[in-house]
Amino acid sequence: MGTTQLESVQEPKYWHLKTVLSEALDSDFAVGEVLPNERDLAARFGVARATLRQALEQLELEGRLQRRRGVGTTVAPPRVGVAVSTAQHGWADGDTDGAWQPVECTLATAPAAVAAVLDVEEGEAVHVVRRTRVAQGQAVAAELLYIPTSSVPELSAIEAPSGPARARGVLRELHRAGLDGQDRSVELGSARADDAKELDRLPGAPVLVVTTRYFTTVGTAAVSVATYRADTCRLTFGDSGALEISHDEQERKAS
Repeated sequence: MGTTQLESVQEPKYWHLKTVLSEALDSDFAVGEVLPNERDLAARFGVARATLRQALEQLELEGRLQRRRGVGTTVAPPRVGVAVSTAQHGWADGDTDGAWQPVECTLATAPAAVAAVLDVEEGEAVHVVRRTRVAQGQAVAAELLYIPTSSVPELSAIEAPSGPARARGVLRELHRAGLDGQDRSVELGSARADDAKELDRLPGAPVLVVTTRYFTTVGTAAVSVATYRADTCRLTFGDSGALEISHDEQERKAS
């Protein structure tokens, strides 16, 4: 990456720098390669480190760069296509690429906002199922699924008291409840420490938070809060209205 002094432009300096850096990533760096440190990059481009950080943060948000623990800032691989819909959500874990895998199930208090949606008393224990999703060898999402005990009344308290087996049992009973519908919201957020660890991100890294409510004829049966890597995914809507997170590798090559 050669030395380039930024000329005076009307657009913000960091935005112009982002364009210059993006072109350099296409021509001078390979996927997975570590970028020089911030001090060297700022000196080469004649900008303040604060300006450089803004440009790097934007490139990370766009999925061009990744910050990795103990490694530094690396060139990101093309985004992985991950569908977010009822079919892909799946209540039974599978071995297919992109399937949700149960990690743990505990009885715990739901956050106040979730408890209100579930119409349970604050402080009331609910089943909390944690699942992860891996696509093309990369962790792309972590989920917390909150299920009131009333939604799975036939669940045995004796068999599989914890762990993935317990999670599978809760999910099977939820599926048997006969879900009638769902609604979903998506917002940009910051990775919490536990999600960041599962997704191999730094705490505070940009993420997409997909919140889904599942209904039966008598009310809300469960609430899912799924955290997706913002650098890995983008959102699109198909003709059916199903929400998908995907990225065409050809778009990366053409950009």
